[in-house]
Amino acid sequence: MSENRQIFSLQQVVSSIRKTIEERYQSSYWVKAEMHKLNLYPSGHAFPELVQKENDKIVAQINASIWNHNFQRINKQFIEVVKEPLKEGTTLLLNVKVVFHETFGLSLQILDIDPNYALGELQREREETLKKLQVERLINANQLLDFPLLPKRIAIISADTSKGLSDFMKVLNNNPWNYQFFTMLFQAYLQGDVAAPSIIEQLKRIEKVKQHFDVVVIVRGGGGEVGLSCYNNYELCKAIASFSLPVLTGIGHSTNMTVAELVAFRNAITPTELADFLLQTFHDFSVPVNDARKVLRSSSYRILERANQLFSAETKHYKNSATNYLLESKNSLLLTSQQFKNEAKSLLAHNREHLHFAQKECSNYSNRLFKLNRERIAEYVVQLPLKFINRLGKEQQHISEMENMVRLMDPKNVLKRGYSITTINGQTIQKNNQAEIGDTITTITYDFELTSTLIKKEENGE
Repeated sequence: MSENRQIFSLQQVVSSIRKTIEERYQSSYWVKAEMHKLNLYPSGHAFPELVQKENDKIVAQINASIWNHNFQRINKQFIEVVKEPLKEGTTLLLNVKVVFHETFGLSLQILDIDPNYALGELQREREETLKKLQVERLINANQLLDFPLLPKRIAIISADTSKGLSDFMKVLNNNPWNYQFFTMLFQAYLQGDVAAPSIIEQLKRIEKVKQHFDVVVIVRGGGGEVGLSCYNNYELCKAIASFSLPVLTGIGHSTNMTVAELVAFRNAITPTELADFLLQTFHDFSVPVNDARKVLRSSSYRILERANQLFSAETKHYKNSATNYLLESKNSLLLTSQQFKNEAKSLLAHNREHLHFAQKECSNYSNRLFKLNRERIAEYVVQLPLKFINRLGKEQQHISEMENMVRLMDPKNVLKRGYSITTINGQTIQKNNQAEIGDTITTITYDFELTSTLIKKEENGE
């Protein structure tokens, strides 16, 4: 080890660095950076983390500090200009001084922040989102949807503790006309960095059950421009513009309309105004219906009154006509009856003479027919015995011939001519009742009955 080496203490080194930095960075600088984290302590001091991003990647990062007295002044300015306190996740224009501390290292001491620049950054994001949606032709996409005649089923995206939601539901449910609505709350964050993805997630949930709803409503309480910055988010605005149901917004007081409000089917400054719009749609439907009902009732009364008058006149006319017709019909009936009576008498007299003549003709014809039949019967009485005797003789001769034929067919007469009959077991020997060698057979002739044993059998050819 060299004896001439100079050795410094750590304190000497960091003190030298501090002196060098103090000599190099004596003035303050305006720096554009995103306040990634605020890190506000109970003491009132804040120690933010500042970053610079390119393509969503952090390319530079440094710690900073805001002492209590500066923080109170800066925060007050933000509340007056931006209408919200200093918050994380915002790109800011900061007046800083480069400092180095022997213990805490290098950092930036924030002396002041320009609140007007924060508003300018919000406007820039708004214009970029609008330009993208115009290129994709989504600016008016949601507004071109058909709006339901009566938007009774409402999907609400809000926070359950939101004052805006409370005002919206109060106007909707306590309307003096007793219009009935079905509402379902889909809870979401309404401001800050988590608001845009939270609302998008609820829109995706509603999309899955969209057949149960007519419209989607996004409501929240009032707020300043920074509080509404999430509603210029491109992904959120695209989700609203391309949604399959009309989306209505009532996201609070603002002099500069957000992109989400521009692309929505309809926007209102307050949730109360939005609720009034929904009630007005029911008015637009019910008022003409009520007017039509009044006109219909009045017209019905006039038509019924006119119909009653016509009916009374027609009834009176019908009564007179019916009376005259009945009188005419009665006279006509009496005349017809008298004519029918006279014609009936004439017809009866004519038919009586005709019947008398027919009766006389029938009697004469019957007498002639009886006389003729008596003569025929007398002839039959004479001829019948002769024909019977002749027929009986022929039948007796036929019977005698049949007896001779039967007698000739008697087996005894066949045997008498020299034939015999051979049987086995009392039945004649045939093809289906054959005798075998050794069987006992019986032979019958006219004079004898022989019993023998079969010792030989030969088949005869045909």
